Amino acid sequence: MNQQHSLPAAVLWDLDGTLIDSEPFWFASERALAARFGATWSDADAHAQIGAELTVTARSLRDAGVDLPVPDIIELLVAEVAEKVRTSAPWNADARALLERVVAAGIPCALVTMSYSRLAQAFLATAPDAFAVVVTGDRVAHGKPHPEPYLTAAAELGVPIAQCVAVEDSPTGVASALAAGARTVGVERIVPLDPRPGLARVRSLEGLGPEDLLTVHDHGRPARS
Repeated sequence: MNQQHSLPAAVLWDLDGTLIDSEPFWFASERALAARFGATWSDADAHAQIGAELTVTARSLRDAGVDLPVPDIIELLVAEVAEKVRTSAPWNADARALLERVVAAGIPCALVTMSYSRLAQAFLATAPDAFAVVVTGDRVAHGKPHPEPYLTAAAELGVPIAQCVAVEDSPTGVASALAAGARTVGVERIVPLDPRPGLARVRSLEGLGPEDLLTVHDHGRPARS
């Protein structure tokens, strides 16, 4: 733990849905691709992909009727979403404010996303110098909900995972972070999160500072000492 003992040693951030409101970009790209092939892609189908590996999403689109190889589906989706993020990164204001406070406190940060490097780089152009480590879906053998992405981030930061806080917004991402051993703050932006040991569910990150990340309790209630 860092010298103040009340702050996490590092903060590990999910990207899509957590830091930026990019899920609508993914939904629109998935629907457009499905429509090209006369496939049906419902809102439920789109929501089921939140936090998933891109290979999972691509296979689901193939099963729905998109007659393309999985790598081609991924390339099309990533290229389209990356361009949208590059031209207009839709930051979630509460997350950006917390990120700025965490960086100002000198706490190292990692970006841990199942998006691929091309999209992550488009985002990072809007957040220079905030992240010491970037772990993307095309860098790991096992994506979320496997613990590998978060374990990789902590190892590359040189920080024990148990002393890190992960910030997530999807059940898949929460499962990954908790399996790795990180305390996890889950923001219920689009989908609800089930209660789990080690998880603090919040409606918003608004008003939170780095000193709150180890003590915030379910739905924003402070933990009792």
